[in-house]
Amino acid sequence: MPDFIYLARTLQGDDVTGKLTANTKRDVLDVLARQSLFALTIENAKKGHIELKFLRGRVPNAMIANTLQQLAELLENGVSILAAFQVLIRQTKHPRLKEVLTDIHDRVSEGDSIDSAFAAHPKVFNSLTISIIRAGAEGAFLEDSLKRVAKFLEEANEMKSRIIGAMIYPTILTVVGVTMVFVLLTVFVPNFSPMFELSEQNGKPLPMTTVSLIEGNKLILNYWRYALVVIGVLAFWTWSQITTPWGRKLVDRLKLKLPLIGDILLNSSVASLCRVLGTLLANGVPILKSLEISSQSTGNLILADAVTKAAENVSSGESLSRPLSESGIIPPQVMAMITVAEESNALETVLVNAADTIERQVSRKLDTLMRLIEPLMLLAMGAAVLYIIIGLLLPVFDMDFAM
Repeated sequence: MPDFIYLARTLQGDDVTGKLTANTKRDVLDVLARQSLFALTIENAKKGHIELKFLRGRVPNAMIANTLQQLAELLENGVSILAAFQVLIRQTKHPRLKEVLTDIHDRVSEGDSIDSAFAAHPKVFNSLTISIIRAGAEGAFLEDSLKRVAKFLEEANEMKSRIIGAMIYPTILTVVGVTMVFVLLTVFVPNFSPMFELSEQNGKPLPMTTVSLIEGNKLILNYWRYALVVIGVLAFWTWSQITTPWGRKLVDRLKLKLPLIGDILLNSSVASLCRVLGTLLANGVPILKSLEISSQSTGNLILADAVTKAAENVSSGESLSRPLSESGIIPPQVMAMITVAEESNALETVLVNAADTIERQVSRKLDTLMRLIEPLMLLAMGAAVLYIIIGLLLPVFDMDFAM
């Protein structure tokens, strides 16, 4: 049972403080009333601890989805909501999630609604999750809404994992390639310097390949400190710019124009928009609120602005499809589906189906891109190493022929 710290007033008007162990604040009030004390404040002894702990690490989306799924199954099988949270608290190993579930249990036991209890932890449960839970609680289909948001989180996490996983191998190749070139330039090239000097003394000019290696070695050895300072300043300036709204919009616009990758990033953002908007509408969330939440989930400010403008049109009684189409960002095939769905009053179903279709396309394009990038990067690494080896060995061959 949690501990509560209270401030109470006696019948004589004196203030007293203390700590009690009880299930809820209501139990603390009963204990204080029996002692002829009038409670002024009652706080969970761990509440401040919870808020300041940043909380011992972020809760993974997969764990949140699993917890919501288990909560839905417990409620479906007739377990009361407080008992369900007690089960989840006992079996949860993640310290941060255990604290959050305990706080939600306490809030619900004190009379708070379940959606407001979840909303007290915005760093764990995003606005999408809270809105769907609120709609489910108000519409008496809480179990179904919990399952839907759990499924959404699982699918979003799977898509994110695929993208991250696809980038691991190219990143490793890049790091290995840069490291190899750096080692060859700073370690092997200096060892060949005496031979280069001997070749020049014999009147044989060094090949341009070899000269470029020598100059590259001098540049690294003599100016690496300055290069680090310049890179650091540029990185700081770039970061300060991209953290501003103007900078973020510029970066998002440039990302969409990147060859090959831009189309994948755009489709991924559109798929996220369709899935979030469709899921919210299917759970009874009003369309304006759904558009507001879905615009924040796109991960791209250009697309978010287009959705925000569409929301303004919807609020004035116009259709959703027209301003989205005029933005020119959403692909034509998706706009065609949204237009037909809006006319047939089946927007939420079509949006979710469109998200599934777009995500499959993104997955195929991502796999194709990775299969293309990997050999290209290997060829680039091989070409760089071959260039250095040729630059080192050409003077040796010239000396052998001279002899």
